[in-house]
Amino acid sequence: MNLFFEDWGLIPYNEAWSKQTELFNDLIDKKIAGKPYKNYVILCEHPHVYTLGKSGKVNNMLLGEEQLKTIGATLFHIDRGGDITYHGPGQLVCYPIINIDEAHLGLKAYIYKLEEAVIRICASYNVSAGRMANATGVWLDVDKPTARKICAIGVRSSHFVTMHGLALNVNTDLKYFSYINPCGFIDRGVTSLQKELSREIDMNEVKERLIEEIALLFKIK
Repeated sequence: MNLFFEDWGLIPYNEAWSKQTELFNDLIDKKIAGKPYKNYVILCEHPHVYTLGKSGKVNNMLLGEEQLKTIGATLFHIDRGGDITYHGPGQLVCYPIINIDEAHLGLKAYIYKLEEAVIRICASYNVSAGRMANATGVWLDVDKPTARKICAIGVRSSHFVTMHGLALNVNTDLKYFSYINPCGFIDRGVTSLQKELSREIDMNEVKERLIEEIALLFKIK
């Protein structure tokens, strides 16, 4: 599988959504037509924003419109799976726009690989992370009262082409999660690499590690 990695830097959510939707639709059109196409993996960060998936509950957003303005955040209803989540500076967002048919993957196996990439990155910082039953994403202290989420995953697919992806808390301002029930959970916390390690983490270093792990897991030609 050929993957083209792009770093969009800090980009408003609606602009990134528009750009990835364009790439997503173009890949589907070319796949159906049997034309050559490119698989993309986009890395970026967003200004403060909340996104609510198509199966999400509005009451998991705990603030009204005016309160959102006071904390400098916006809310978007979007077309991925999952409930509500937060994106903001210091959080590494990854949008793979790829034909998973080409990698001989179903959607569950694809999500498993995304989780695996993050689990390996956490391990490289001596942070032990894993999966939780009946919950996507990557967690610490799985099945313990101290369970907390370090990475959210939400994906949309059509014709086995994917968009949206993962959001790994690196140096994220975690107070923004207190304004929502993250991913619909009211009894579990969130964390970041910075919080777990008590130091700021080099974002470019994490990006490089994510690129390496995705390249390995998807066996780039």
